[in-house]
Amino acid sequence: MQPQNRLGSEKTAVLLVNLGSPDAPTTSAVRRFLKDFLWDPRVVNIPRPIWWLILHLFVLPFRPRKSAHAYQKVWTEKGSPLVFLTRQLTEQVQQELSNDEFMVDYAMSYCKPSIAEKLRAFKKSGVKKIIILPLYPQYSSTTTASVHDSVVKEFSTWKHIPSFTFISDYCADEQYIEAVAHSIQAARKNDSSDLLVMSFHGLPQQLIKWGDPYCCQCHKTGALIAEKLGLEKHQWTLVFQSRFGKAEWLKPYCVDTLMQLPQQGIKHIDVVCPGFAVDCLETLEEIAMENKSIFLNAGGETYNYIPALNDSKAHALSLVNVIKQAC
Repeated sequence: MQPQNRLGSEKTAVLLVNLGSPDAPTTSAVRRFLKDFLWDPRVVNIPRPIWWLILHLFVLPFRPRKSAHAYQKVWTEKGSPLVFLTRQLTEQVQQELSNDEFMVDYAMSYCKPSIAEKLRAFKKSGVKKIIILPLYPQYSSTTTASVHDSVVKEFSTWKHIPSFTFISDYCADEQYIEAVAHSIQAARKNDSSDLLVMSFHGLPQQLIKWGDPYCCQCHKTGALIAEKLGLEKHQWTLVFQSRFGKAEWLKPYCVDTLMQLPQQGIKHIDVVCPGFAVDCLETLEEIAMENKSIFLNAGGETYNYIPALNDSKAHALSLVNVIKQAC
C-alpha cells in the first residue's frame, strides 16, 4: 500500500520502539535499569506494596551484579548490542523509506532515548501523523502494551494530539516470516542438524489465562516459519526461554528441552529466536552462550545459534512493508 499524498512538507513520523538496556555493563548501571524496568506494573503484576519490598530487599541488592557480568560478555565498542543494532536498523528503515514523506526514529521503553523525548521531537517538527511500531513481532501485555501506556501518558499532556497509528503486532506478516525463513536457510550448516529449535521469550502462564494472546501468536509465527521452510513436524520444535521467579511460565521450557534432546538421540541442533528483532542479552548470552553449554554438557554435539534479523536489509524491508500497510 502506497502512502497517501500529503500537502507540502508534511511528514509521517515513524517511531520504532525497543525495550532498552543499561548505560554500561556495571552493577550500578544495571541496578538503575532494572529498577525502572521491573517497577513497570505491565512487567510485574504483583501488588505495588508487596512488590516494592521484594524488589528492594531481594532483587535489586543481588541480581544487578549477576546481570552485569552477563552484559560484560556481550558488550561491544559500540555499546549495548540491543541499542546500537536498533539504531542501525532505524537508519536502514529510513534509507528504504528514502523520500520526504517519512521521518523515522527510535526510542527505548526503559532507557534513553525515551518515548516521550522522541514524541516531543516529532511534535516540534510539526508532523501530522505518527506511527508507533514496537519491535516485538508478537504482542504481549508486558512489552507492547507498556509501549502503548507510555505513548498515551505523553499524549495526555498535549493540547493537540496528532493522528496516530499503533501497530500491536506483525507476527504473521508475510515479509517478516519470509525474512526469518531466509535467514535460517542461510545460516543452517548443510542442513545437517537434527532439529530446528525456535525459542521465544517466556511469559507467566497467568497472563495467558487473563487474555494475553502472546502464546498463540508465538505458535502462529513458528508454524508459518516452518511452513515456509518446508519442515515436517518432527524437524522443528518451539520452546520458551528467560523464565524468572517461581511461578509457572509458558512451556516447554528451553533449558529443560535442551537437556532432554541428547537423550532422545538429537545431538545436532540449530536455534533461532524469531521474537527478537535484534540480538540482545537474552539471545547473545543466554541462548548463544549459556544454553549452548547446557546442551553440549547434556551430550549434544553441534549447537548453531542463528542470529536475529538485526539491521539487515531484509529486516528493514519487512518493517517498511508493515509501516506502509499502516498508512
